[in-house]
Amino acid sequence: MKKIIGGILLSCAFFALASCRKTAKTGENPVDALKNRGTFVLGLDASFPPLGFRDNDTNEIVGYDIDLAKESAKRLGVSFKAQPIDWDAKEMELETGKIDCIWNGFTITDERKEALSFTEAYLNNEQVLVVRADSGIKTLSDMKGKTLGIQSGSSAQIAVDGNASFAASVGNTIYFKDNITALNDLDIGGVDAVVMDSVVANYSIAQTKKPFVVIDEPLSNEGYGIGFRKNEGELRDAVWAVLKEMAADGTVAAISEKWFGKNISVIK
Repeated sequence: MKKIIGGILLSCAFFALASCRKTAKTGENPVDALKNRGTFVLGLDASFPPLGFRDNDTNEIVGYDIDLAKESAKRLGVSFKAQPIDWDAKEMELETGKIDCIWNGFTITDERKEALSFTEAYLNNEQVLVVRADSGIKTLSDMKGKTLGIQSGSSAQIAVDGNASFAASVGNTIYFKDNITALNDLDIGGVDAVVMDSVVANYSIAQTKKPFVVIDEPLSNEGYGIGFRKNEGELRDAVWAVLKEMAADGTVAAISEKWFGKNISVIK
């Protein structure tokens, strides 16, 4: 009986995977496939301000990356859809064809480049330690024996794992579904610090006015890129070409000014 049920479940899973797949047909150019589908679907963590997040008043997904992607889709001649995903399963969401790319402060790493087709970096970022202003924590070494918060599956986790001495000194690590939840826990004292993207940390502190500070000792320096399926380099190149066009005509600078107050794009 278990074998029969298992077979049925496996068949259903295969059918669901096949039915949701939106990748290009064999031999079909992925750019043509996108235009035939008519909608560019961006996968994101919808709790990642100012790159992609829900507006409290309208519940609409907005942000820097969203504005860039919307204009890119428009110039490619297709409509746009922002699709929230489980960030811990982002690569699976892409591979099964539920989304066309991962575009949401997605850090370029050697490991990810092995599995995905990445654009060049469009923004620079650092992984930093955020603490309460009255915590007494001034350096990474001050975290010895203390409790750290990290978004599960994030590049913050990669940065911590890559700093063996820091990781070993921390007393306890708590994993959260997103940075906003982690910062809320920091606010009530559930954790002593949160490792997260400097772009998000500085924006959040400026917007919420909460008594947080960023430690002046980054764990890592990195670049954000857009991840596509490994076999869809043509689509990656088409989107990147549009972004370079947008940078040249001032559109990227205007979007950056809107969200950051200055042009921090590194698109050449």
